[in-house]
Amino acid sequence: MQEENILIQAGLSEEQAQCYQSLLDKGPQRASDLAKWTGIKRGLIYKVLEQLESMSLITKKGGPGTVAIFSPSHPSLLLSNIERKEKEISLTKEMLASSLGSLSSKYNLITGKPNVQFFEGIDGIAKVINDSLTSSEPIRQYIDNEAIVKFWQKENEEHVKERTKLGIKKKMICPDTEYVRNRAQNMNPEITELRVAENIPSFGTIMQIYNNKTSYATLSETKKIGVLIEDIDIANMNKIFFDQVWDKAKIINVGENITKNSTEQN
Repeated sequence: MQEENILIQAGLSEEQAQCYQSLLDKGPQRASDLAKWTGIKRGLIYKVLEQLESMSLITKKGGPGTVAIFSPSHPSLLLSNIERKEKEISLTKEMLASSLGSLSSKYNLITGKPNVQFFEGIDGIAKVINDSLTSSEPIRQYIDNEAIVKFWQKENEEHVKERTKLGIKKKMICPDTEYVRNRAQNMNPEITELRVAENIPSFGTIMQIYNNKTSYATLSETKKIGVLIEDIDIANMNKIFFDQVWDKAKIINVGENITKNSTEQN
């Protein structure tokens, strides 16, 4: 009984476990004998045996006009089946994760609730920041360039290449520092505008507003977290506030060091 429970935990139904256990205990058998030993009705036993055969857990011998004999396969195949299911689950999980935003949007649309997602670590930061690559309008962004270069430089370079390829424009508001002004010299003026706000310190956080989304990514030695909020009212409010700051911020010319072979680094 304990082994039968283990078989059930391994993914077999109660009837499948009974048949397979009986074959292991008593050796190759006919379907009629299995029905007697297990108590499974004869009409159902053939269906169960077909299922076990499709899982490669039993083999069938005997052709037309002869009585079929069923034999158990090696139990190690159970482990192989579990590993295969784990891979399928992992793939399904990845597919669901990639579609979760779209599915959540539909849910939020009919319920009126904002979609809020929380992420941790470098991979989580990547999901939050790279979501802006779906934008159909210029991205509005508050950004601490020094934090990006210090904690997310390689990933940011790939992000910028993809944004450039997609032609997604961006408006950036940054602290007014010598570092930002120097870095602006290597930005691509065709897709990036930059303005600086005076008298604000470096803040180690990125805020992006686009379409109906607002995202935050915090980068520091001790904390790397991201939050993505999908709500049209929150996005529109932040766009209004951003535009007011943008109008008052100081314009910085970008791209003075751009050459044909250079790439934007923001």
